[in-house]
Amino acid sequence: MKMEHVGIMVKNMDESLAFYQNILGLELRDREWLNDKVELAFLFFPEQPSAEVELVYGGPVENEGIVNHLAFRVENIESELLRLKEAGVKLVDEEPRTILNGTVKIAFFQGPNGEKLELVER
Repeated sequence: MKMEHVGIMVKNMDESLAFYQNILGLELRDREWLNDKVELAFLFFPEQPSAEVELVYGGPVENEGIVNHLAFRVENIESELLRLKEAGVKLVDEEPRTILNGTVKIAFFQGPNGEKLELVER
């Protein structure tokens, strides 16, 4: 088995799409209204088209099954943090942290809906 998608509740679909496309580099696969209250958008990385991020606008916010964070692998975490900062993204970590006996670097930042996002360099 493999990961299919991760769903994220959003406050503003257009703002969220701009962030995930223009800042993080995902591409829009599909966008549609599920009904008169709920809109969905599915995004993916061209290098990994089978895993999607689903943005959900207008649906009920549930207390169960809350995702703690969504992580993105990068090749150079320092340059990505600088790029995000220059784009006005709120950084939780200004500098990367090293974990797993110095083999992995991580840094957290926030998406436009306050969602916790992470960069990972292995």
